[in-house]
Amino acid sequence: MILHAVTLGEGRPLVLLHGLFGAARNFGAVQRGLAGRRRVIALDLRSHGASPHGPITGYDVLAADVAETLAGLDALPAEVLGHSMGGKVAMRLALDHPGLVTRLVVADIAPVRYPPTLRVHVAAMAALALSPALTRAGADAALSVAVPDPGVRGFLLQNLTLGAAPSWRLGLAEIAAAMATIEGWEAPADARYPGPALFLRGEHSGYVRPEYREGIRALFPAARFASVKRAGHWLHADNPEGFIAAVAAFLG
Repeated sequence: MILHAVTLGEGRPLVLLHGLFGAARNFGAVQRGLAGRRRVIALDLRSHGASPHGPITGYDVLAADVAETLAGLDALPAEVLGHSMGGKVAMRLALDHPGLVTRLVVADIAPVRYPPTLRVHVAAMAALALSPALTRAGADAALSVAVPDPGVRGFLLQNLTLGAAPSWRLGLAEIAAAMATIEGWEAPADARYPGPALFLRGEHSGYVRPEYREGIRALFPAARFASVKRAGHWLHADNPEGFIAAVAAFLG
């Protein structure tokens, strides 16, 4: 599948992969901050943003989409940065095709299965009545019981188009069907990515625990670990300056 791409700058390619419910536009500040010496390409993963919708049957499929798209853009090999679900895609791409990834940055995610805490978001979005009278305030109120955090609701509602025929931009049915896959993780047998890898976590996030490091190093033996201060799971949004500085220092 060829994915929608947003490109900024010139030079060696750096690819940005967003998380669940996200899109390329979420990396706007990061893309501008890193585009001085690079061709920074932000992608919409399948069933997200402006990319085609399709079944999400595994991280191997999502990684194959990225490889196919970058080949079409003459952007391989590339440095690859992924956040959350996009971090799992980036890891799988590096493990499946290590020669395509020159450097790897994984932002606030680990190669492990996570609990099904986000399924309530999918159910609430699917239950939203999409009528012509729907307003953003009405949609926000409708989601508030299932999604009490206003920041998270705002993030989800970036995917909603209003008007005569309101709709979700993302493939909500495909995402709902794939939540067990998205929460999970599978690596090819005996796979290793020997290249430089940086695992960044938000200082206040619980997604990347100390006990995960052994498993990370088994797959990524050159892994380094760092934290972004004053940041939670959405570390590139919570502290974009700190995030950009850490990534730029690693990429060189």
